[in-house]
Amino acid sequence: VQLQASGGGLVQAGGFLRLSCRASRTLVTTNGVAWYRQTPGSQREWVATFAAGGATGYADSVKGRFNVSRDIGANTVYLQMDGLKSEDTGVYYCSLMWRNARYWGQGTQVTVSS
Repeated sequence: VQLQASGGGLVQAGGFLRLSCRASRTLVTTNGVAWYRQTPGSQREWVATFAAGGATGYADSVKGRFNVSRDIGANTVYLQMDGLKSEDTGVYYCSLMWRNARYWGQGTQVTVSS
């Protein structure tokens, strides 16, 4: 299983980005995909999840600003990030569980300038 995260970049506060997480197999249909982020010196924190059944969940810090969605045909889960703040800066990772193992994408850097 390979996960490829992309879409990060440099954006001004208040701007937006859309991250993509493409799986090498058709697993996004049967497995939930979660987004995490990490800043230097901090632990990786959960941001959002798109569950296999279609339910979504968000960390309180991003609720109302971020939206997670899925394109089954593209084996891809997206993280739309609007109203970005400087505290959203970090490396964003996507992840899924499959056969009792957790798989991670390579991470994509998001930098929000104030």
